Amino acid sequence: MKMIHFSVLASLFAFASSTRGYQMSWENWNGNLQNRVNEYEKPTTQPHIIFILVDDQGFRDVGYHGSEIKTPTLDMLAAQGVKLENYYVQPLCSPSRSQLLTGRYQIHTGLQHSVIRPTQANCLPLENVTLPLKLRQAGYATHMVGKWHLGFYKRGCMPTQRGFDTFFGSLLGSGDYYSHFKCEGPGMCGYDLYEGEEAAWEQDRGQYSTVMFTQKAVNILAQHDPRKPIFLYLAFQAVHSPLQVPAHYLERYKSIPNLHRRKYAAMVSCLDEAIHNLTLALKRYGFYDNAVIVYSSDNGGQPLVGGSNWPLRGSKATYWEGGIRAVGFVHSPLLLNKGTRSQGLIHITDWFPTLVSLGEGTLDEDLNLDGYDVWEAISEGRTSPRQEILHNIDPIYTKAKNGSWKAGYGIWNTAIRAALRVGHWKLLTGVPGYSDWVPPQTFSNLPLTNRWHNERIRGDSGKSVWLFNITADPYERVDLSLRYPRIVKKMLMRLAQYNRTAIPVRYPAKDSRSNPNLNGGVWGPWYKDEKDVNGDDQETNLLTNFLAKKRWKKKSKKKKLKRTPEE
Repeated sequence: MKMIHFSVLASLFAFASSTRGYQMSWENWNGNLQNRVNEYEKPTTQPHIIFILVDDQGFRDVGYHGSEIKTPTLDMLAAQGVKLENYYVQPLCSPSRSQLLTGRYQIHTGLQHSVIRPTQANCLPLENVTLPLKLRQAGYATHMVGKWHLGFYKRGCMPTQRGFDTFFGSLLGSGDYYSHFKCEGPGMCGYDLYEGEEAAWEQDRGQYSTVMFTQKAVNILAQHDPRKPIFLYLAFQAVHSPLQVPAHYLERYKSIPNLHRRKYAAMVSCLDEAIHNLTLALKRYGFYDNAVIVYSSDNGGQPLVGGSNWPLRGSKATYWEGGIRAVGFVHSPLLLNKGTRSQGLIHITDWFPTLVSLGEGTLDEDLNLDGYDVWEAISEGRTSPRQEILHNIDPIYTKAKNGSWKAGYGIWNTAIRAALRVGHWKLLTGVPGYSDWVPPQTFSNLPLTNRWHNERIRGDSGKSVWLFNITADPYERVDLSLRYPRIVKKMLMRLAQYNRTAIPVRYPAKDSRSNPNLNGGVWGPWYKDEKDVNGDDQETNLLTNFLAKKRWKKKSKKKKLKRTPEE
C-alpha cells in the first residue's frame, strides 16, 4: 500500500512540475488517471461522501435546465442520479455554508444578517457542532478544499479547528482566481490561500482556482485508502465574481454577445470539466462504487455578472425563488431509484442529519437540528419529512417603509424582512430584494426589448406582505395575500413562533486589527485572548508570513505568469 501511495504522489508531483500557471492540461491529467490501475481492496461499508458546493450558479445555468451553457458532466451525473427540483438553500454565501455545516437555521446561530465580513470579529459560533466533526467521530477522514467563508478572526474559527483533518483553500468570500489576493478597500489588501492554518505561499503556482482545487482534491483521493471512509467537502470559488477564466474556454461561447454572460458560461464549462476529472478520480482510485456525490449551488445566480435564474423571479441576495431555489442533485451507485426527479421539499440544513445517518454516526437530541434525514425521500422517492422551511428572519435588514404591525394583523411587524414556506404556500414580508424576472434575451447587446420592460414589477413599492402558492405558481407572478387573509394570518403566527426561538444577531463592526498589513500581508486570525497563542507566538507567525511572502514574490518573478486580455 505504501508503494502505491508513493507512486501516486510521484506521478502527481511530476505532473504539477510540468505545468505553468493556469495552463494545466486536463487531457494529460486524464491520461495519467486512465493509466492508473486500481489495486485497492473492497471499500468500507460506510459510504464515501463527496459534497460539491459551487458558488453563485444560477437555476438556469446547467444544461438540463435548458441553458445554452454546455455542462455534459453535470447533465450526465444528474440524469443517472436524482435531480432535486424542490431544493432550497440560502440567498448568500455564509448563510448557506453555516446551515450546511450545522443543520441549523440562521436564527439559531445568530447569523441572520448578511455574510461574515473578513474585517469582522465573527465566525460560525464555536458552540455549534459541525458536520465534519460528527463524521470524524464516526470514523471518517475529513478533508476540505476550497472556499470557507465562515469567519477566521481567531484560530478556533479555522476549518481545521471545526472538524476537518485538512484544509486547502481560501478563507474569504471572493478573490482573484489566479493571484489569490483580495482587497476590502483602500489599504486593506491581502493574500488568501491556506494550507491548514498557514498561508500557502510555497504551494501557490498561480493556478486558476478551479483547476487548483480539483488537483488538490484528486491528490487527497490518491493518498487515501478507500477501505476507510472519507468525507471530502469541495467548495469551489467558481462561478462567483470576478469573472476570470482561462482563455481557451471562451472559444466555445463566441456566439454569446454579452461579455459577462460569455465569461460566466466559460467559467461554468471549466467547472463542469473539473467535476468530470473528480468523478474519474473517484473511479480510478476505488471510491466510486461506494460513494455518495452531492452537488449544490450555495445560492441563486447574479444577473449583473452573467448568472441566470430564469424563469424564476429575483436573484442572489433575495428571498424570491431565484435567490434560494438551487441547482442540486445526488449521484451514487447506492441510490435505489436512479434516473429520477425528486419533487420532495429539501433544504440545505437537511444534509447534516442525512449524511451523518448515512455515515453511521450519531445524532444527539441536544444538537437541536432544524434539518431532516431526507435520504429515503431522495433514494426511494418517498414523501419528504420536511413540510416547511424558515427561509430567514432578519431583524436588522432595511425595514419596509409601509410595513407595520397593522399590516400584519397585530401578529407580526411586516416591516421586518422574513420569508417562510409551509406546504404549498410561501409568505414574504419586509423587503425581499430585487424582484424582477430576467429573461435570456437580456444577455444580448441589443437595446432592452419590450418584453424585458414588461417583466418588471412597478406596483410593489407600497407592499410589505406577499403570499404565493409556489406549487401552482413557482415563478411568483400571482400575489394571493389579499385573496387568502386567513392563510396569511396563520403563516404570520408561524413566523412569530419561530422568532421566539431566535438568538441575538451576531454582526459586529469592522475591526481595524483585521488589516492584512498587520499580519504579514495575509488575511488570517488576528484576535488574541488568553486561550489563543501568546505574543511571542504572534510575532513568530508574522515573521513566518513575511519570509514566506518574500520567497513567493521571488518565485513569482521567475515564472512571469502571463495573462490574456480576456481573462
